[in-house]
Amino acid sequence: MLPGFVAKAVEALFGRESRPLHLKAAGGATLVLVLVMLTGSWAVVAAEDGARGANLTTYPRALWWSIETATTVGYGDFYPVTLGGRIVGSVVMVVGITTYGMVTAALATWFVGREQRRRRHLGHDAHELCEETARALHERFDRLERLVAGKGEQG
Repeated sequence: MLPGFVAKAVEALFGRESRPLHLKAAGGATLVLVLVMLTGSWAVVAAEDGARGANLTTYPRALWWSIETATTVGYGDFYPVTLGGRIVGSVVMVVGITTYGMVTAALATWFVGREQRRRRHLGHDAHELCEETARALHERFDRLERLVAGKGEQG
């Protein structure tokens, strides 16, 4: 079941050629973050195993620790005490910070692109309205000129 889910997730993230690069990058970074958090949780438990004062001794605790480390919340309730655990923590932090930066940039790019498309559309509509108004004015002036020219001939 899990490999099928992973294949579908990868297909959803990278499968569409029309998907913009910033969305692919943010999706890929998120996938990497999830893998780093899951693997980092296991690695920190292995690194902390048997260490004096270690509080990351179970996978659920380590998973919670990796989530709060990746999000830079860092409550301080769990922390690595060994060099290996701290190295794993550094990797989780860097990947987490990078991922959230990429997701934020992707969202900003999406908002800016939407606003640019809206403005282009409004600019196009305004140009059409201006041309339509100019045509209507020309028709009106032409009618007025015909009326004025017709009265001049009668008088």
